[in-house]
Amino acid sequence: MRLVVARCEVTYTGRLNAYLPEAIRLLVFKADGSVLVHADSGGYKPLNWMTPPTVIEDGEGTIVVRKRAGRSEDRLEIRVLELLAEFEHELGEDAGLEKDGVERHLQEALADLPGAVEAGLRLVRREWPTDVGPVDLMCRDADDSWVAVEIKRVGTIEAVEQLSRYLEVLRRDPALAGCRGVLAAETVKPQARTLCEARGLGCVEVDLAGLRGEREPELTLFEA
Repeated sequence: MRLVVARCEVTYTGRLNAYLPEAIRLLVFKADGSVLVHADSGGYKPLNWMTPPTVIEDGEGTIVVRKRAGRSEDRLEIRVLELLAEFEHELGEDAGLEKDGVERHLQEALADLPGAVEAGLRLVRREWPTDVGPVDLMCRDADDSWVAVEIKRVGTIEAVEQLSRYLEVLRRDPALAGCRGVLAAETVKPQARTLCEARGLGCVEVDLAGLRGEREPELTLFEA
């Protein structure tokens, strides 16, 4: 991981355009190709970012991050006016975030009953490996098409972004080019549901107690 503290300007062009005027910011370059631009306010969310895969080009006073986006290209250009600090360190392989009890039990229950996510769905594998982390459930639907299912206790915008990253990597394989995604959670936030619809993803609310037969199942499906 590379950390840079610099006085800089940041210009993003692609699906939309954005500009950050001159200020001191923290630039984070991760080994997987992620790039994040942080200010010293605003909580944990970056001001701008690029998800992998990216190409990073260091020039004279500029850092350019490029990413293919369909037929077009997203571009993040960082103009460094003053370099204040720079640090780079190899973090090694991450052990990963262990799911909390609810998510783990929900994954186990849905692996046994994938039809609770979508009628006709059948499990192929749990924890399907990708370069950006394991997909909770890889399934096939009634038409024998691939479906990636991401499971959360609470479905948030971050969960949608995570599922989108998985799909981006999965679809590089021609055999999985038509893979679609579904977010399954006990509760799906309205903003996450809206983002799912905008990206053509499905989302479903599932009740763990219902899956276990402790009460009548409650299931609400939202599709784009």
